[in-house]
Amino acid sequence: MAPVGRETLHHRVYTELRRSLIHGVFDAGQVLRIVDLAETLQTSTMPVREALARLVSEQALEALPSRSVRVPLITQERLDDLARARRLVEGQLTALALPHIDGAAIADLRDLTRACESAFAGDDPDKAHATSELNHAFHFAIYGAAGSAVLLPIVESLWLQSGPYVRAAAQIHSEHVSQPAVHHHWELIEALERRDEAAAVDALSKDISYSFNLIRARLGNGKVERHE
Repeated sequence: MAPVGRETLHHRVYTELRRSLIHGVFDAGQVLRIVDLAETLQTSTMPVREALARLVSEQALEALPSRSVRVPLITQERLDDLARARRLVEGQLTALALPHIDGAAIADLRDLTRACESAFAGDDPDKAHATSELNHAFHFAIYGAAGSAVLLPIVESLWLQSGPYVRAAAQIHSEHVSQPAVHHHWELIEALERRDEAAAVDALSKDISYSFNLIRARLGNGKVERHE
């Protein structure tokens, strides 16, 4: 995370914490301490406290009896619920976006996918963060083209809640090199280029399911933290 300036401080603190959650900066189950966050963001505790309360209301964080907050733990129930919601809403946005995806947009999607491939193949110790940002840019380039003022905030909320899962999936993927992490992106690009709505939605659904299935398999092995 980067320090924030004093102008529109409350909003900027919220935005920085929100961005960090989306990109998996915090691990599932991690307790977020107001004083530590305020020190990192170089601000007072009040805007941090208000931002955390807002994120709790958005279900991105959960309040603890000790008045602290934490990133929700990864559980099978939450995993399945988020995966189902994301496939439904993001599939609809993909279908709405398809008629508006032109050649220039396709070229941008290809560039983002190549950059994501390179990031996955690199040796950056924080590759999970780098690949998360590129993956986010890829998907929202498509969803933004749909022009839906109602559905887009819903997807943003789902991604906010999915941050710890995205990070966990990227880390697990590094142990499974049998196929490229972005192979469904290429399928999606090709379907968009062909104006094949059914194939585009199917590729998008597979892409979402791939990440969640990695975590589901790890849950089955008892290697991902569960609710106590």
